[in-house]
Amino acid sequence: MIDKLWDQIRTTVARHWPILRLRTILLGTMVFVAALPGFGAIFLRIYENALVRRTEAELVAQGAALAASAAVVGSAIALPGARPGPPPAPPERYHDRVTEVDLRSSPILAPRPHAQPAASKPDPAAMALAWRMMPAFQQTKITTLASILILDRKGILLNGREAGGSLAALPEVRAALAGMPTTTLRENEGHPAHHALDWLSRAANIRLHHARPIVIDGKVAAVLLLSRSPRALALGIYEDRGKIALGVAAIFAMLLMLSAVLSRAIVRPIEGLSRATRALASGARISAPQPTLQVIEIRALYEDFEQMADAIEKRSRYLRDFSSSLSHEFKTPLAGISGAIELLQDHGAQMSSAESERFLANMAADARRLSRLVGRLMELARADVLIGAADAAVRPGAVLMAVADALSAEDFAIAVDLPDHETHVSIDGDALETVLTTLAENARQAGARRLDIALHPAPGAVHIDLVDDGPGIPEADHLRIFAPFFTSKRELGGTGLGLPIARSLLQAYGGELELIPSERGAHFRITCPGR
Repeated sequence: MIDKLWDQIRTTVARHWPILRLRTILLGTMVFVAALPGFGAIFLRIYENALVRRTEAELVAQGAALAASAAVVGSAIALPGARPGPPPAPPERYHDRVTEVDLRSSPILAPRPHAQPAASKPDPAAMALAWRMMPAFQQTKITTLASILILDRKGILLNGREAGGSLAALPEVRAALAGMPTTTLRENEGHPAHHALDWLSRAANIRLHHARPIVIDGKVAAVLLLSRSPRALALGIYEDRGKIALGVAAIFAMLLMLSAVLSRAIVRPIEGLSRATRALASGARISAPQPTLQVIEIRALYEDFEQMADAIEKRSRYLRDFSSSLSHEFKTPLAGISGAIELLQDHGAQMSSAESERFLANMAADARRLSRLVGRLMELARADVLIGAADAAVRPGAVLMAVADALSAEDFAIAVDLPDHETHVSIDGDALETVLTTLAENARQAGARRLDIALHPAPGAVHIDLVDDGPGIPEADHLRIFAPFFTSKRELGGTGLGLPIARSLLQAYGGELELIPSERGAHFRITCPGR
């Protein structure tokens, strides 16, 4: 069921997925990656959290300054006319205060409740302190837009519209009365939606409340309760618009530069390679220009293309030459058969029996030659398309001895020289036997009376050298000895396909057959990969 659903999804996506240019995909990918930090800053509350913590830091700084000032004023009220003592000794080490609120983890409490009726009257000393500090509160509020309330040590409000009521039940007030400055997040029930981006903001309808104790002579004499809404997300973005615009411009400039680099390093080389491939398919060979910015994978792709183009050109040239030679090889016996048939049809009645038999014998010889050509062509075709098995392995010594035993005769001796330690070679035993038999038969037909076969291990390979004592191969024929249909024994029935078949068999297993220049006889070397 799940597999069927997944197949339907893949089919639907494949049907509607647009076919895009590589440049578009690269640019879109880079734009998406570049935009991820911005999306994360908004949707993961990173930027907004920074705005809230900045507001908290401002409230803490205001509260610390006002509480310190109130403590000084409170000391003067408690001891009128007394001279101030020496300032307290500075701490040995200052510590940076860690912010307490976090939009992702801090709880957001309900809106601050109204003050409850107080059970007693406010403390007179705290009332005097509030009256003395009120001008400072007013000036600070005008500048910072923060709400500043002062409570006595029983949590009774001393200023504001609810003066005389009690907020002692609030958790932040209780903590401050215990001597611990505390910041909490509460809902702001009176917040109107001013900006279209407020739906993105979790902090749009919250308010920070910071409670800080006023400590006089080591005791909590009063509590400051400051509150303020954090800077709105839209407002923060507007205020930082210059930095954000500069960052976006720098990112897009970097994206354009990266797109240009990737275009020159990847897209243009692929397009050039595509043009070269289409030209190659139409029969023309053009060289794909190498990119100015080298990429290892692209360079390897170009090298592979050049190898493929060389192989196709070599194969095409081989097929042209092969077709021409094949046409010539078939034309000669077919012309002989056709001519003999015409003579027999026109003059067969006037010919003697000896003449008729001679023409028929020539026709039979040509037919046998055609049959041999067809058989050898089938062998060559099988050898050309053969793909050697990767796990093929054989001990060459046993194959050499078998060939020597099968082909040795009174007028043709085969001597085999094997090393003390023989290794396996990566080739099928029947293929190696076919190659050795072909070379041995060629040596015997060329008039050799002795063939020496020697096995020589080499790094990563094994060499098999075959040297006969025959007349050898003329130097002028060295370059075309492996060409299809080339033979010096055509009158003896040679097809000129034996050596091409032998070389194709070896190449199918990663081996090679080559003619080594020699002062006596013919010297062939078989190279087989070792195991």
